[in-house]
Amino acid sequence: MWIIKQPSEIIFGEDSSTYFSYPKKCLIITSKGTKSRGWLEHLKINNKHVFDCVEPNPSIETASKIISEFQNVNFSHVVGLGGGSSLDVAKYVAHKLKKKKILIPTTFGSGSEVTRISVLKVNGKKKSFHDDGLLANTAIIDPFFIKNSPAEIIRNSAIDACAQCTEAYDSKNANPYTKFFCEAAFDVLEDGIMNENYKKLPYGSLLTGLGFGNSSTTLGHALSYVYSNEGISHGNALAFTTAVAHKFNNSIFYDRFLKIVKKLKFPKISLRQNIEEASELILLDRKHLDNNPRELSKEDITTLLREINQTEN
Repeated sequence: MWIIKQPSEIIFGEDSSTYFSYPKKCLIITSKGTKSRGWLEHLKINNKHVFDCVEPNPSIETASKIISEFQNVNFSHVVGLGGGSSLDVAKYVAHKLKKKKILIPTTFGSGSEVTRISVLKVNGKKKSFHDDGLLANTAIIDPFFIKNSPAEIIRNSAIDACAQCTEAYDSKNANPYTKFFCEAAFDVLEDGIMNENYKKLPYGSLLTGLGFGNSSTTLGHALSYVYSNEGISHGNALAFTTAVAHKFNNSIFYDRFLKIVKKLKFPKISLRQNIEEASELILLDRKHLDNNPRELSKEDITTLLREINQTEN
């Protein structure tokens, strides 16, 4: 028996975020740059409060600051607008304040708009929170936001989505529903990336979120966090960590994933932290490792980290 959980309302299409009827009083949570890009005008939301200081790889302190600042303000909904960082903060804040959630991604890789997961830094290290209360009431996927996106944003978002759907397909927690969405997602993403038709990324990312949000990412993500903690972008880390994870797991996606990594030309990564210490830290990430298709020892993880450090572009 399997249980599927996803937002009760998913809206997808060009300019869908403009034509949606927003509640009268909202708190918009986003990052710097949103105002200058004209995104708030695009949404046409009146009577709004705005917090636009979400940082990349946000901390739980940022979420706590928003809760403290707005807990006595009158609004009915939290609107998360931005990449995975803004959406994860918005979900966490809305859940704690018991407000309804409208999530609108502007980058298309995290799938956060349709998952019950929020990733925040706690004591300087990434921690994933899992709760049904983090699910959006409404998710709006509007390809409008991919227009004029910097190449770096597109590259990191695309590989994030590819890593999520392929790891989740291989997860022990996968089921026929998640495998269907994950395989379909990868087909869409692969076509969009290899043929540079990036308008396909929003749809591929949506399918990815529906798939991995109901199973789990695995070894590639577990390995990636120690690199993210050293300031390497999540996508750049996943390009290498998911590749070695797929090789270790004998994934059916290994060769195709590697071709995408080479197409996107990610710079080499290397871990500054002591590899033995990093391996011990990764072993604590049971949410990812328990669902990996193969069991791992500390020696396995150490070998994989060394292989990443030695990988050539």
